Amino acid sequence: MSTLDFDQMLINNADFLKPFAFSLTRDNESAKDLTQETLYRALANKEKYHVGTNVKAWMYTIMRNIFINNYRRKSRQNTIFDNTANDFLLDHNQTAVSNAALGGLEMKDIQEAIQKLPDIFRNPFLLYYEGYKYNEISAYLQEPLGTIKSRIHFARKLLKEEISRY
Repeated sequence: MSTLDFDQMLINNADFLKPFAFSLTRDNESAKDLTQETLYRALANKEKYHVGTNVKAWMYTIMRNIFINNYRRKSRQNTIFDNTANDFLLDHNQTAVSNAALGGLEMKDIQEAIQKLPDIFRNPFLLYYEGYKYNEISAYLQEPLGTIKSRIHFARKLLKEEISRY
């Protein structure tokens, strides 16, 4: 097969690569790059093409292998792309130390705020906080479901107001 025939065969089948490239990358620009790289590799390795082989399948295999190799390379690099403005620098190795005293104080304040709630709101809220579902709370307190939802909503609202004062 002559070089001209091979080149013409690649050009005729190049349009079939674009949808496959997009299905792999899910990005137009990356798909165009992948298609271009595939055509380049196919031209560079034309001596490996055997006459009679399905050229589409051969090119799809080249494309898939390029995509897989690029994916593996990127995953090994663990590169993080940050498109935000560089107004400040972040130190990723810096660790945050929690302040147990402050955390305990906040939890104590939250518990006090919950205890200050009127019984009508506190009981459904505490059950909800412990993980019970609305319908379970409704059955336990023998109140309509809408009433339970409303009371929990108002309890949250009162707690937000109380805690925001700190």
